[in-house]
Amino acid sequence: MSAPRGNQEATAYDVIVLGAGPVGQNVADRARAAGLSVAVVERELVGGECSYWACVPSKALLRPVIAVADARRVDGARQAVTGRLDTDGVFARRNRYVTDWDDSGQALFLKSIGADLFRGHGRLDGPRQVTVTRDDGTRHTLTARHAVAIATGSRPNLPGIPGIEEARPWTNRHGTDSSTVPARLVVVGGGGVGVEMATLWQGLGSQVTLLARRRLIPRLEPFAGELVAQGLSESGADVRIGAQVTALRRPDPEGPVTLTLDDSSELEADEVLFATGRTPATSDIGLDTIGLTPGSWLDVDTTCLVNGVEGDWLYALGDVNHRALLTHQGKYQARTAGDAIATRAAGQPVDDAPWGDHATTADQHAVPQVFFTDPEAAAVGLTAEQAEQAGHRIKTVDLDFNAAQGANLYADGYRGHARLVVDLDREILLGVTFVGPGVSELLHSATIAVAGEVPLKRLRHAIACFPTVSEIWLFLLTAYQRDQKTPETAPA
Repeated sequence: MSAPRGNQEATAYDVIVLGAGPVGQNVADRARAAGLSVAVVERELVGGECSYWACVPSKALLRPVIAVADARRVDGARQAVTGRLDTDGVFARRNRYVTDWDDSGQALFLKSIGADLFRGHGRLDGPRQVTVTRDDGTRHTLTARHAVAIATGSRPNLPGIPGIEEARPWTNRHGTDSSTVPARLVVVGGGGVGVEMATLWQGLGSQVTLLARRRLIPRLEPFAGELVAQGLSESGADVRIGAQVTALRRPDPEGPVTLTLDDSSELEADEVLFATGRTPATSDIGLDTIGLTPGSWLDVDTTCLVNGVEGDWLYALGDVNHRALLTHQGKYQARTAGDAIATRAAGQPVDDAPWGDHATTADQHAVPQVFFTDPEAAAVGLTAEQAEQAGHRIKTVDLDFNAAQGANLYADGYRGHARLVVDLDREILLGVTFVGPGVSELLHSATIAVAGEVPLKRLRHAIACFPTVSEIWLFLLTAYQRDQKTPETAPA
């Protein structure tokens, strides 16, 4: 361990956490609950990307858009929707949920659990040591008796397209903190961020063009992207699949941006938003001082302990380990890692036998995700293609949601689709996908079924209330039963 340099202060803690987003806060809370002293280092806002530029503001902005769309699907309510969204009201709602980008409330939470907050840029400086550089240039050295947990998240990945710097593109941050509606917006990227941003800004009044190299939300079942693309097109967006940007121009910083596409055509917009993936925020946190590659994703075990680092002291949680770039998954990992840190700090061996398989399932094979588009797309577990590639013998069960009367009552002419991916050898669910209005609220039941490996013969006796959208479960399981021609001793 290197010694503090110059007149730096030096303070020892049991645990040091780099990053005060939801993931960092959760591991800090878990460690404090175990009686360990904790320092949390944050260079931006306490609460992180999720609280101020991602999950929270995007959903605060999207909800009014979806609420109006839902109202227009119900006769009687449709006639009451007589105007456009009040964008000032929508932005004010967003501002309330991000507390006007004031992080004092979240900083107070850290204080309430007994963690010490250090504001500044934290960098590893050898094993178990972190140097924090404040905005005024002063430095503070922290040493960790037991663990350093990296929870620094990820950043937008901008492609190296000629003219991209001149174009000054939006990223997810501009897409969620802007209070000006561009007349014409091009969204580049058909993943989760791309489709949500396209839904949002089209709903707020932009003329949106969405460019995607392949189908939308490609990690979900193909029908999910097809239905989301249909919904965007019906809302007025121009969805172009198979399009690629090859160059950008914006000679006037206040003027429009011109995009050149791979078919040599050009497209002009007032703003362009790139949603082309994420890169780990690990390039400037001192990984080189412990033999790791700056800017890399960090490989971890089931307790989120970083592989290849001696001494069992370095953990990587959330986006930086690249398992699932989702807040809820990072928080799950933080709880797991916090328990492991406490166990190792007490000098006890970590025996993950009772929960290791479950953790692997929850963190890799039963990851739930929702895209708040119109219609919503929600999925957990494996797609049919992924299951087959993994060597499972499967059957898919597909139904349109109008099979359930609850869906028809939810919205006149309800359009949506559901799929089960069934492991035929064990008769459990490997994956579930729902697409349709309001399906995000169905996802937790699917997650329980997949993560818990609930046998279908038992799942059939989990009765769905009539008349709710969740009745789709009854029809999916009945369709599977009939197709398998399995005799039952009792009605489903």
